[in-house]
Amino acid sequence: MGALVDYSTEKGVAIVRFHDPPANAYTYEMLKELDAYILEARFDNDVQVIVLTGHGESFFSAGANINMLREADPVFKYYFCLHANETLLRLEHTPKLCIAAMNGHAVGGGLEIALACDLRIARAGDSKIGLPEAALGVLPGTGGTQRLSRLLGKGRAMELMIEGTKLSADEALAMGLVNKVWPAESAADFLRKVVEYAHRFTAPAGAPLVAGKIKRAVQSGLEMSMEQGLALERELQASLFASDDAKEGLAAYGQKRKPVFRGR
Repeated sequence: MGALVDYSTEKGVAIVRFHDPPANAYTYEMLKELDAYILEARFDNDVQVIVLTGHGESFFSAGANINMLREADPVFKYYFCLHANETLLRLEHTPKLCIAAMNGHAVGGGLEIALACDLRIARAGDSKIGLPEAALGVLPGTGGTQRLSRLLGKGRAMELMIEGTKLSADEALAMGLVNKVWPAESAADFLRKVVEYAHRFTAPAGAPLVAGKIKRAVQSGLEMSMEQGLALERELQASLFASDDAKEGLAAYGQKRKPVFRGR
Protein backbone atom coordinates (compact mmCIF):
# COMPACT_ATOMS: atom_id res chain seq x y z
CA MET A 1 0.00 0.00 0.00
CA GLY A 2 1.28 3.45 -0.88
CA ALA A 3 1.30 6.50 1.32
CA LEU A 4 -2.02 7.25 2.96
CA VAL A 5 -1.08 10.87 3.63
CA ASP A 6 0.60 13.22 1.16
CA TYR A 7 2.86 15.96 2.50
CA SER A 8 4.33 18.95 0.72
CA THR A 9 5.37 22.50 1.53
CA GLU A 10 4.89 25.75 -0.35
CA LYS A 11 6.44 29.03 0.81
CA GLY A 12 5.87 28.53 4.52
CA VAL A 13 2.70 26.43 4.22
CA ALA A 14 2.66 22.68 4.86
CA ILE A 15 -0.08 20.87 2.93
CA VAL A 16 -1.20 17.59 4.51
CA ARG A 17 -3.63 15.57 2.37
CA PHE A 18 -5.48 12.40 3.35
CA HIS A 19 -5.15 10.01 0.43
CA ASP A 20 -7.23 6.85 0.70
CA PRO A 21 -9.96 7.03 -1.97
CA PRO A 22 -12.81 7.13 -2.24
CA ALA A 23 -13.72 8.40 1.25
CA ASN A 24 -10.32 9.10 2.84
CA ALA A 25 -11.47 7.09 5.86
CA TYR A 26 -8.64 6.72 8.32
CA THR A 27 -7.03 3.66 9.83
CA TYR A 28 -4.33 3.30 12.46
CA GLU A 29 -1.80 3.28 9.61
CA MET A 30 -3.10 6.59 8.23
CA LEU A 31 -3.07 8.20 11.68
CA LYS A 32 0.54 7.12 12.19
CA GLU A 33 1.47 8.92 8.97
CA LEU A 34 -0.58 11.98 9.98
CA ASP A 35 1.10 11.98 13.39
CA ALA A 36 4.56 11.88 11.79
CA TYR A 37 3.77 14.76 9.43
CA ILE A 38 2.37 16.90 12.24
CA LEU A 39 5.70 16.49 14.02
CA GLU A 40 7.62 17.20 10.80
CA ALA A 41 5.68 20.43 10.29
CA ARG A 42 6.13 21.36 13.95
CA PHE A 43 9.91 21.02 13.87
CA ASP A 44 10.38 22.64 10.44
CA ASN A 45 11.16 26.30 11.11
CA ASP A 46 10.24 27.14 7.51
CA VAL A 47 6.66 25.90 8.04
CA GLN A 48 4.49 28.63 9.50
CA VAL A 49 0.95 27.43 8.64
CA ILE A 50 -0.44 23.89 8.29
CA VAL A 51 -3.31 23.10 5.89
CA LEU A 52 -5.17 19.77 6.10
CA THR A 53 -7.32 18.57 3.22
CA GLY A 54 -8.60 15.44 1.50
CA HIS A 55 -7.79 13.77 -1.82
CA GLY A 56 -10.39 13.98 -4.58
CA GLU A 57 -13.56 15.92 -5.18
CA SER A 58 -15.98 14.34 -2.72
CA PHE A 59 -14.47 13.73 0.72
CA PHE A 60 -12.38 15.63 3.22
CA SER A 61 -12.69 12.48 5.32
CA ALA A 62 -15.48 10.09 6.22
CA GLY A 63 -13.83 9.39 9.56
CA ALA A 64 -12.62 6.06 10.89
CA ASN A 65 -12.64 3.08 8.55
CA ILE A 66 -15.75 1.11 9.57
CA ASN A 67 -14.44 -2.20 8.23
CA MET A 68 -11.33 -1.82 10.36
CA LEU A 69 -13.39 -1.11 13.48
CA ARG A 70 -15.80 -3.98 12.80
CA GLU A 71 -12.98 -6.51 12.59
CA ALA A 72 -10.82 -5.18 15.46
CA ASP A 73 -11.01 -6.43 19.05
CA PRO A 74 -11.99 -4.08 21.92
CA VAL A 75 -8.40 -3.63 23.10
CA PHE A 76 -7.27 -2.45 19.66
CA LYS A 77 -10.26 -0.11 19.40
CA TYR A 78 -9.38 1.48 22.74
CA TYR A 79 -5.77 2.11 21.77
CA PHE A 80 -6.85 3.28 18.33
CA CYS A 81 -9.00 5.96 19.97
CA LEU A 82 -6.20 6.83 22.39
CA HIS A 83 -3.71 7.30 19.56
CA ALA A 84 -6.23 9.37 17.59
CA ASN A 85 -6.68 11.61 20.65
CA GLU A 86 -2.92 11.99 21.04
CA THR A 87 -2.45 12.79 17.35
CA LEU A 88 -5.08 15.53 17.31
CA LEU A 89 -3.83 16.97 20.60
CA ARG A 90 -0.39 17.18 19.02
CA LEU A 91 -1.92 19.14 16.16
CA GLU A 92 -3.87 21.35 18.56
CA HIS A 93 -0.82 22.04 20.73
CA THR A 94 1.52 22.87 17.84
CA PRO A 95 1.92 26.68 18.01
CA LYS A 96 1.35 27.17 14.29
CA LEU A 97 -1.90 28.13 12.63
CA CYS A 98 -3.75 25.07 11.31
CA ILE A 99 -6.49 25.36 8.67
CA ALA A 100 -8.88 22.59 7.63
CA ALA A 101 -9.58 22.90 3.89
CA MET A 102 -12.79 20.88 3.84
CA ASN A 103 -12.95 20.01 0.15
CA GLY A 104 -15.88 17.60 0.51
CA HIS A 105 -17.88 15.60 3.04
CA ALA A 106 -16.50 15.92 6.59
CA VAL A 107 -18.42 13.48 8.76
CA GLY A 108 -17.67 11.50 11.88
CA GLY A 109 -13.97 11.41 12.59
CA GLY A 110 -13.36 13.56 9.54
CA LEU A 111 -15.16 16.45 11.20
CA GLU A 112 -13.37 15.62 14.45
CA ILE A 113 -10.04 16.17 12.69
CA ALA A 114 -11.31 19.49 11.34
CA LEU A 115 -12.44 20.48 14.84
CA ALA A 116 -8.85 20.11 16.05
CA CYS A 117 -7.79 22.75 13.50
CA ASP A 118 -7.88 26.46 14.31
CA LEU A 119 -9.92 27.51 11.28
CA ARG A 120 -12.31 25.52 9.09
CA ILE A 121 -13.01 26.53 5.49
CA ALA A 122 -15.61 24.50 3.58
CA ARG A 123 -16.03 24.19 -0.16
CA ALA A 124 -19.47 25.30 -1.32
CA GLY A 125 -21.62 22.52 -2.74
CA ASP A 126 -23.66 19.55 -1.60
CA SER A 127 -21.14 18.14 0.91
CA LYS A 128 -22.36 17.19 4.37
CA ILE A 129 -20.79 18.05 7.72
CA GLY A 130 -21.69 16.30 10.97
CA LEU A 131 -21.14 13.68 13.65
CA PRO A 132 -23.58 10.82 12.85
CA GLU A 133 -21.90 8.15 15.02
CA ALA A 134 -25.03 7.62 17.16
CA ALA A 135 -26.61 5.77 14.22
CA LEU A 136 -23.78 3.21 14.53
CA GLY A 137 -24.34 2.72 18.24
CA VAL A 138 -21.23 4.65 19.26
CA LEU A 139 -20.34 8.22 20.20
CA PRO A 140 -17.95 10.63 18.44
CA GLY A 141 -14.78 9.17 19.95
CA THR A 142 -12.01 11.27 18.45
CA GLY A 143 -12.64 14.40 20.47
CA GLY A 144 -16.00 15.30 18.98
CA THR A 145 -17.95 15.38 22.24
CA GLN A 146 -15.40 17.72 23.77
CA ARG A 147 -14.42 20.03 20.90
CA LEU A 148 -17.90 20.46 19.44
CA SER A 149 -19.29 21.36 22.89
CA ARG A 150 -16.55 23.91 23.45
CA LEU A 151 -17.16 25.41 20.01
CA LEU A 152 -20.96 25.54 19.90
CA GLY A 153 -22.04 25.15 23.53
CA LYS A 154 -23.46 22.10 25.26
CA GLY A 155 -27.08 22.36 24.12
CA ARG A 156 -26.45 22.74 20.41
CA ALA A 157 -23.63 20.16 20.41
CA MET A 158 -25.80 17.61 22.21
CA GLU A 159 -28.58 18.14 19.69
CA LEU A 160 -26.32 17.66 16.68
CA MET A 161 -24.65 14.53 18.07
CA ILE A 162 -27.75 12.81 19.45
CA GLU A 163 -29.75 13.48 16.28
CA GLY A 164 -26.77 12.70 14.05
CA THR A 165 -27.52 15.81 12.00
CA LYS A 166 -25.67 16.27 8.73
CA LEU A 167 -25.40 19.94 7.86
CA SER A 168 -24.76 21.67 4.57
CA ALA A 169 -21.73 23.95 4.38
CA ASP A 170 -23.98 27.01 4.59
CA GLU A 171 -25.82 25.62 7.62
CA ALA A 172 -22.49 24.87 9.30
CA LEU A 173 -21.36 28.43 8.56
CA ALA A 174 -24.51 29.95 10.06
CA MET A 175 -24.00 27.86 13.18
CA GLY A 176 -20.34 28.83 13.56
CA LEU A 177 -19.11 25.30 12.94
CA VAL A 178 -17.06 26.47 9.95
CA ASN A 179 -15.47 29.89 9.52
CA LYS A 180 -15.89 30.37 5.77
CA VAL A 181 -17.56 28.75 2.76
CA TRP A 182 -15.88 29.34 -0.60
CA PRO A 183 -17.08 28.31 -4.06
CA ALA A 184 -14.63 26.49 -6.28
CA GLU A 185 -14.87 24.66 -9.59
CA SER A 186 -12.65 21.83 -8.34
CA ALA A 187 -10.92 20.59 -5.22
CA ALA A 188 -7.61 21.78 -6.66
CA ASP A 189 -9.02 25.27 -7.18
CA PHE A 190 -10.41 25.25 -3.65
CA LEU A 191 -7.08 24.17 -2.15
CA ARG A 192 -5.32 26.90 -4.11
CA LYS A 193 -7.64 29.49 -2.57
CA VAL A 194 -7.05 28.14 0.94
CA VAL A 195 -3.27 28.09 0.48
CA GLU A 196 -3.35 31.68 -0.82
CA TYR A 197 -5.33 32.60 2.29
CA ALA A 198 -2.80 30.76 4.48
CA HIS A 199 -0.02 32.89 2.98
CA ARG A 200 -1.63 35.93 4.60
CA PHE A 201 -0.27 34.56 7.89
CA THR A 202 3.25 33.71 6.73
CA ALA A 203 6.24 36.04 6.65
CA PRO A 204 6.92 38.59 5.27
CA ALA A 205 3.29 39.81 5.01
CA GLY A 206 2.04 38.07 8.14
CA ALA A 207 3.44 37.52 11.61
CA PRO A 208 3.38 33.75 12.19
CA LEU A 209 4.65 34.07 15.75
CA VAL A 210 1.54 36.08 16.62
CA ALA A 211 -0.81 33.44 15.21
CA GLY A 212 1.03 30.76 17.16
CA LYS A 213 0.87 32.69 20.43
CA ILE A 214 -2.82 33.51 19.95
CA LYS A 215 -3.41 29.81 19.37
CA ARG A 216 -1.61 28.93 22.60
CA ALA A 217 -3.52 31.57 24.55
CA VAL A 218 -6.87 30.30 23.30
CA GLN A 219 -6.23 26.55 23.40
CA SER A 220 -4.68 26.55 26.87
CA GLY A 221 -6.27 29.65 28.36
CA LEU A 222 -9.87 28.52 27.93
CA GLU A 223 -9.15 25.48 30.07
CA MET A 224 -7.93 27.73 32.93
CA SER A 225 -9.54 30.22 35.25
CA MET A 226 -9.73 33.81 33.99
CA GLU A 227 -6.86 34.84 36.26
CA GLN A 228 -4.66 31.99 35.04
CA GLY A 229 -5.59 32.69 31.44
CA LEU A 230 -4.65 36.34 31.81
CA ALA A 231 -1.33 35.33 33.35
CA LEU A 232 -0.64 33.08 30.36
CA GLU A 233 -1.63 35.89 28.00
CA ARG A 234 0.84 38.26 29.69
CA GLU A 235 3.68 35.76 29.37
CA LEU A 236 2.93 35.16 25.71
CA GLN A 237 2.72 38.90 25.08
CA ALA A 238 6.05 39.41 26.83
CA SER A 239 7.68 36.86 24.55
CA LEU A 240 6.23 38.66 21.51
CA PHE A 241 7.45 42.06 22.73
CA ALA A 242 10.96 40.57 22.82
CA SER A 243 10.71 39.29 19.22
CA ASP A 244 12.19 40.91 16.14
CA ASP A 245 8.75 40.88 14.51
CA ALA A 246 7.21 43.03 17.26
CA LYS A 247 10.05 45.51 16.96
CA GLU A 248 9.52 45.60 13.19
CA GLY A 249 5.75 45.96 13.52
CA LEU A 250 5.97 48.86 15.95
CA ALA A 251 8.69 50.55 13.89
CA ALA A 252 6.70 50.16 10.67
CA TYR A 253 3.63 51.69 12.32
CA GLY A 254 5.63 54.72 13.40
CA GLN A 255 7.17 55.07 9.93
CA LYS A 256 3.79 54.61 8.20
CA ARG A 257 4.94 51.66 6.10
CA LYS A 258 4.02 48.00 5.78
CA PRO A 259 5.96 45.75 8.17
CA VAL A 260 8.25 43.04 6.81
CA PHE A 261 8.05 40.14 9.23
CA ARG A 262 10.59 37.33 9.52
CA GLY A 263 8.91 34.93 11.93
CA ARG A 264 11.52 35.66 14.61
